[in-house]
Amino acid sequence: MSELSCRKALDNILSYAPAKTLQEIQQELGLNNILRLSANENTMGPSPLALKAIEEGLKGVYLYPDGQCTELRKKLAYTYNFNENQLIFGNGSFELINLVAEGFVNPGDESIIPIPTFGWYKVVTLAMDGIPVEIPLKNHAIDLNEVKNKINSKTKIIWLCNPNNPTGTIFGREALINFLDSIPKNILVVLDEAYYEFVTHEDYPQTASLVDKYNNIIVLRTFSKVYGLAALRIGYGIANENLIGELNKIRLPINVNGLAQVAAIASLEDENFRESCVINNNIGKEFFYKEFDEIGLEYIPTETNFVMVNVEEDSTEISNKILQKGIAVRAGIEYNMPTWLRITIGKPKENKLLIEELKVALKYFERVI
Repeated sequence: MSELSCRKALDNILSYAPAKTLQEIQQELGLNNILRLSANENTMGPSPLALKAIEEGLKGVYLYPDGQCTELRKKLAYTYNFNENQLIFGNGSFELINLVAEGFVNPGDESIIPIPTFGWYKVVTLAMDGIPVEIPLKNHAIDLNEVKNKINSKTKIIWLCNPNNPTGTIFGREALINFLDSIPKNILVVLDEAYYEFVTHEDYPQTASLVDKYNNIIVLRTFSKVYGLAALRIGYGIANENLIGELNKIRLPINVNGLAQVAAIASLEDENFRESCVINNNIGKEFFYKEFDEIGLEYIPTETNFVMVNVEEDSTEISNKILQKGIAVRAGIEYNMPTWLRITIGKPKENKLLIEELKVALKYFERVI
């Protein structure tokens, strides 16, 4: 009797390893309070307006939500001067990344993926029987010329995380325009901008304005980061109407829950809160830079709400030592950066506490401070 078997493509995929939940860490260590600076969440939380909208929205949880996200679509288009028909919404960026692969990757097609970067691009490529073509970063940043050199007749998608996760680096507008002008128009370029709102560099490209000119790009953004709605799972994509229409063919008819929609609308209305989160992030960046300089640790200047720092030791051991004190950070082993830590930028008191425990951990491993 034959056994049940999945598609062969799944044999090459490892299960996604998310950051441990607060509950898991608390149970393992017997701690009541955990500061999680490992998942790039906004520790300032969501806007008070979003919380109020969620509370009001609870009254309607017995109703199916709007499958077209009509009111959110209008609000987002108005806020950022988008064309409503150029928007698609998803259950976080994860779903949108899945939709792109499902819609465009045929067996044997190649996806170009700079590494290290967000790991889900490789997963969805493999899931569709595609072939990941991995290109190492150059000085911790994506080199678009190297990406271009890897293009061939089998290339179907190019995944570009900008700012890049986990390094926090960006490529600029001129480099992107030159790149888009020089590659075949039958290759889809995915511009993942999960950390868009945190970017302060003046050369950062405003990609939403490019979708009318370049029919082969899609920009992905999320409400999980600066808006603090990670638990509600809501993201969106911006592309030309034809591309959006193709993706809508395979999008689940009702994929974004009602509470997420009303919370996102309220978040867009609270500009002051959004700005306060960005200011807090900028203050946190400068604090970490100063502390790392004083300790003598290499770090990568970031355009996100996290920073990568080289602790010059096994970062898994360092992170475990810090975790014993109730603070979770991300070790770099999964990014092939075994001596690096990825640290989410939190509120001032949280950042200070992290630095204190990092110094203790480094002393424990006989690192001179």
